[in-house]
Amino acid sequence: MINSETFKFSIIVPVYNEDKTILKVLQNLDNLKKYYQNIQIIVINDGSKDDSLKILESNKSLFDVLINNPNNKGKGNAVKKGIEAADGDYITFQDADLEYDPNDFKKFLKLINMVKPDLIIGSRFNYADYSRSHYILNKIGNKFITFLFNIIYNTTFTDIYSCYACFKKNLLINETLKTDGFEQHAEILCKVVKNGKKFYEVPINYNGRSHDEGKKIKFYHIFSVIYQILIGKLK
Repeated sequence: MINSETFKFSIIVPVYNEDKTILKVLQNLDNLKKYYQNIQIIVINDGSKDDSLKILESNKSLFDVLINNPNNKGKGNAVKKGIEAADGDYITFQDADLEYDPNDFKKFLKLINMVKPDLIIGSRFNYADYSRSHYILNKIGNKFITFLFNIIYNTTFTDIYSCYACFKKNLLINETLKTDGFEQHAEILCKVVKNGKKFYEVPINYNGRSHDEGKKIKFYHIFSVIYQILIGKLK
């Protein structure tokens, strides 16, 4: 266990129609507190039409903050509300679909305790224990936008569109997020990298869903991401 007086770690969990997986996700995050106690778990129910909200209201001991959007406003809006509610020194994200393993946050916590980085990205392509095979177009798109980001911002990341991105909250205090779509992740990274100096990457495991299983990311999302990376450098 790491000394929990060192820093506070806020995890934002957007939820939309994830009644089959959300309980397991929250149980795994709650178990993380056995390793590091000073964790804040923020759940945003984004107008779910299934039993997600019912499950959340029946398991309030597994999280610290519940924000309920009566209507679906999109993941970007949920992320903004989560960041506003976060009071941790570090902020990260957890999708509610179990594609990412919360146990990998132990690597983040250990690294934060050691070197106090400004940004950590969990890479699905950097010697993980396992990684479910990706759609080829999605992987090509990810590799391209990562390459573009590295060229423009002088970094050496291998997977900038991993859900597991963790950053110091103070790097966004004076920033306003203007996007709500898939490109919002790029906007956050652009601002954090421009304002920070110490960047790290750790390997994480990945169990990606198929489109039949509910995967929402499409190849065409790459175009809005490219635009955001380019315009982010000019601001």
